[in-house]
Amino acid sequence: MNISPQIFESIVVPILIVLARVLDVSIGTLRIIFVSKGLKYLAPVLGFFEVLVWLIAIGQIMKNLTNPVNYIAYAFGFALGNFIGILIENKIAMGVSLIRVITAREASELIENLRDRGLTVTSIDAEGNRGSVKVFFTIVKRKELKKVISEINSYNPNAFFTIEDISFVNQKLLPMGRDKLSLFKFLSLKRR
Repeated sequence: MNISPQIFESIVVPILIVLARVLDVSIGTLRIIFVSKGLKYLAPVLGFFEVLVWLIAIGQIMKNLTNPVNYIAYAFGFALGNFIGILIENKIAMGVSLIRVITAREASELIENLRDRGLTVTSIDAEGNRGSVKVFFTIVKRKELKKVISEINSYNPNAFFTIEDISFVNQKLLPMGRDKLSLFKFLSLKRR
């Protein structure tokens, strides 16, 4: 099958530019996340492929400077690459997060339910603007965040909570589940 040069330059090249930008920006998004997580061996590998694909895309732009569709394809690929990179990161949901919950309701049942799930929960009695409150903390894998938040909301829809990403966890504070060892391995690998 022979494609005419005009069709190649006006249709195929812009599509290739979009695909290259989606790939390199998605890789770049993941690389930045891996850098922030301290994965010093994986981030440079991703950086290598990110730049390689970017050079291919920019090379096509430079060869076809007279086609304004290529500029639009480049920008569209960049935007779509950001979106897809974030979707990928949300799917892999690496790392752990701290959930801090403040509730005016008695929380012992919720705390026990979380502990039954294998989570380590630390709770303290505190004083808020409207009287006594229970404050508790737990560390969860990011993949488990939605389930834990759902449990908190079903127990007390008015509970106040915050979520923070954690860059390091001492192994003694890890959730006590069957995945404890694999989470420990992941966290220790990123510190090497």
